[in-house]
Amino acid sequence: MNADRSLPWDWFPGRIPTNVTLDPDAYVETTYSFQLCRSRRPDAVRIGRGASIYLGVMFDLGLHGKVAVGDFTLMNGSRIICDSEVSIGDYCLISWNTVLMDTRRIPLDVAARRRALEQFSERQPRQPDIDGSGRPIRIADKVWIGFDSCILPGVTVGEGSVVGARSVVDQDVPPFTIVAGNPARIIRKLDPDSPGGVDTSPRSPG
Repeated sequence: MNADRSLPWDWFPGRIPTNVTLDPDAYVETTYSFQLCRSRRPDAVRIGRGASIYLGVMFDLGLHGKVAVGDFTLMNGSRIICDSEVSIGDYCLISWNTVLMDTRRIPLDVAARRRALEQFSERQPRQPDIDGSGRPIRIADKVWIGFDSCILPGVTVGEGSVVGARSVVDQDVPPFTIVAGNPARIIRKLDPDSPGGVDTSPRSPG
């Protein structure tokens, strides 16, 4: 990162925001990833040692949003929608077109949602986290989230777990577990002590 917080290789003429902490050994492909980072927190984003933030990653933070990306984590084409807090551990792989959203930013109640849409049509100022439902997301160490997946508000994904491609995760994922589907459900357990990480213990019939 240059002294003016620009990136020497960047195609976009932007700057890393002053409330973003970027480890000297981390890589960010473009400052465009922070175009929607509106957080006023002094510690809005922290990107750890050896982390890689590639093209298409978008930090979409509301006024009070806070995001932490752990050491040696790789993200590619992911969108983080955060009005509360999203934390991603070390050695994670977050695949392309994934969405981590700690808020829906629109009311679930039909009448309230209709009023919000009417405000948008009148070009009213955008209000982050309209329904106040921001709930932190926590991704533990060594998690792999497959492409096109969505992690919903309040979810914790346990250490060493795998989220299958195109899954919608609306419940906590236990450590060392494979989940998949919409909504995501447990497919199998992983054995952290086995060579390939797969649970090789005998299964009961049926």
